[in-house]
This record gives sequence, C-alpha cells and structure tokens, in this order.
Amino acid sequence: MAKLLALKGDRLVDTKNLVVHDDAVVLVEPGTGKIKAVGWRENPVAIPPDAEVLEFTGCTLIPGMMDIHMHTAAFNALTFQNYRVATFEVTPQLQQMYALFHAQLCFEMGITTIRDLGWISYAGQLTPQMVAVRDAIDAGIVPGPRLKVAGWAVITGSHLDLILPRTAPRAPDATADGPWELRKLARKNLRLGCDVIKTCVSGGGGTDKEEPDVRNMTQEELDAIVDEAHAFGKTVACHTFTPLGQKMAVRAGVDTIDHCVFTDDEAIAMMKEADKIVVPTLAHRTDHAIELRRETGTPGFVLSKMKSLQPYCEETFYRFREAGLRMAMGTDTQFDPEMGANTAELEIYVKYGMTPVEALQTATYHTAQALHLQDQLGSLEAGKLADVVAVKGDVTKDIRLLQDRENIWMVMKEGKVYIDRRPGHRLEIIHNREWKKPV
Repeated sequence: MAKLLALKGDRLVDTKNLVVHDDAVVLVEPGTGKIKAVGWRENPVAIPPDAEVLEFTGCTLIPGMMDIHMHTAAFNALTFQNYRVATFEVTPQLQQMYALFHAQLCFEMGITTIRDLGWISYAGQLTPQMVAVRDAIDAGIVPGPRLKVAGWAVITGSHLDLILPRTAPRAPDATADGPWELRKLARKNLRLGCDVIKTCVSGGGGTDKEEPDVRNMTQEELDAIVDEAHAFGKTVACHTFTPLGQKMAVRAGVDTIDHCVFTDDEAIAMMKEADKIVVPTLAHRTDHAIELRRETGTPGFVLSKMKSLQPYCEETFYRFREAGLRMAMGTDTQFDPEMGANTAELEIYVKYGMTPVEALQTATYHTAQALHLQDQLGSLEAGKLADVVAVKGDVTKDIRLLQDRENIWMVMKEGKVYIDRRPGHRLEIIHNREWKKPV
C-alpha cells in the first residue's frame, strides 16, 4: 500500500504570497497526487510515524515551474544543426518524437507544465502531433511535463506564416483569412483536441524581411477567433509586439498578451484595467540566443533585427513593473535558446529588478493564473496537485541555481517522483546525453 510522503527541506517558497518559510515539510497524500498539508518552523505539521520521509537537506522546495510560451516541436539548436534544412527534411512523425524529447529536457529541469504554442513545417501545423505527445504523457505511456497544446488561427502572410520562407508551398489549412475562415481554422484545431488557440496581430523579430510593427489581423478577425475559442471553453494566447496589437488584444478579450516588445501609456492602462497577464519572452532575444541562431543558419537581417529589439524589451519590462502588471514566464523557446534552459528567463527578470522570489512567482503562481489552473497548481498548498521541485541551495538568494541540472535534486509531478538526484540516488528520464544532432 502506498505510504504518505513527507518532503523535508531547509526552506519553502510561498509563491502566492511572496514569503519564504524555514524548516519546511510538505505532506503528499498517497493515491491522490495532492498535497495533504504544508508546515514550517512557525507553523509545524506532524509527520505520521508510518510516512516515507524524503530529506532534502540544504534545499529549497518550490512549486513545479511552468513555461507558458514554448514551441516544443521547433527544430531547436540543441538537436538540429540547421533548422532551415530541418524544416523541409524532417517528417512530422519524427519531429513529434523530438518534441517529446524536448519536453522531457525541460521536465528534468523542474518545468512540470508547458503551454506549447504550436509549430509549422512543410506539412502544415503540428497540432495533431503535439496533441498526441500530450495524450501519451497523460496516459502514462511516457514521462513528461503536463502539456497545454495550441493550434494556430493566423492570416496569410502573418508573422507565424513567415516562419516558412515566402516562396515555400503551404499546406492546406496552414492559414486563413476573414472572420469566418479564421473561425473555421480555429474550429478545426479545436476538433483535433488543442487546449489553446494561438493567434498573431503583429510582426515579430525572428522571421525574414518582416518588420515588427506590421499589423497581422483586423479587429474583426481577432474578435472572431477569441469568440470561437471562448465558446468552446478554451483560451487564447496572442502574439503582439506593438501598442496597437496590445490594444486590439484587450478589446478582443484574449487571455494572455505575449512578447510586448513595444508599448505606450494607453496600452498599459488598458491592460491594467482589464487585469491582463503579459508574457515577456526575453530569453529568446539575448546575445546568447542570437549567437545560437547564427550557428544554425539564421540570415543576418534577422540577427540584426533581434539585436535591435533588446533595449525596447528592457524598457517595456520596466514600464510593466512600474504599472503593476502581472507577468508570467514564457521563453519563446523554439530554434533558440536550448530546450531545458527555460529558467535563464528568470535571471533576466532579476537583472531587471525583480527579487528572486518575485521571479519565481512569474514561473509558478502567475503562470497558473494565466492557465486558469491556480486552484490546482502554482503554489504549495493543501489540496493542490503535488508538483514540487527541490533545488539544492538557496534559490531565494541566487536564481541562477535553477540553471544547473545537478541542483535540481527532485522533480515531482502529481505526487510521483520522476527525478531524484540526491546523493546516492540517480533517478532520471534521459540517460543518453550524447545524442548526435542531425543536419
């Protein structure tokens, strides 16, 4: 019979209330995958004598982290030498396997939930492939993080359409135009089983010969997409670089507003009044990410554009902080940065003025709110799912500890330990770390 688990750590981060507790205990109820009780020095909880105790001496206990802007099925720099070649030579079936591998790389680093915002190849959107990966994980066939999968509803010539070269043939249903055709495309993705609709109202930084301030959709088209997704009880993530796009997104009622490289006072006021969550995605435009792009075949025009956006990203982040907007961690991991390097995003947030605990909140409680899962995830509380990560050291003082896999001593999802790197233990998912990158 399964025993109650008692997780003991030097400290615990209350990511809901931005408080750190010493001498922490988390009791995990057997069979339910939920937290039974949480205690600490000033609020102790009794450990039953028959409980199985897992000691994490010198560790910080935090909720399982979430990256809510990833493209897990992209041809990433960690696994492909040239993404432009891979786009046309790798089958959707093979890329589905890479997507699972990418998700597991993140899972091993304490990312227990991913909102995957879709991808495309010569064969069209990879929605059914990602739905299959999600379902295989949920069924227990393979281990991995919890996935929330998106399908795209975007126009012809949009930023997301231009991930493929302009002259490349497109698969049917890759894009659509006009309110009713975009409704139809959203419905087809919803029929395939996606959890989220991803749309796009502005240009972006990572595609060829396209400026970020190009409008990608009319208000009528965006309204139709959001109405359709919400009618089916699904959420909408909106790519927007510009103040115009942010205002359009607020008017349409999208659930998260992603990137937000440029902004203005009116857009910030509208987002604040509507209590919108923004997803900064800063790791994707660091010098490191740009160098990875260079090594994997990105044209110089794109590299220059990505570099030119950096000061605007920083300025906008400061303005959002000053306005008190909620921010949720998303990395925009795709071709770059490396899969599994998600928490480098949090180091940027700290560099721009957040405390480590505030940065952790963006990857836990705020991400749970963005997914409408705050009653189940995002903080270590009785009754919530037991997604728990044990980090060696005091991550409340040094957020960079999260970037070293040897510091991630335990990853638990729904009460089950998937990663255990305590001394004398070695439970992992990925054992072969010397794979060969195909061209």
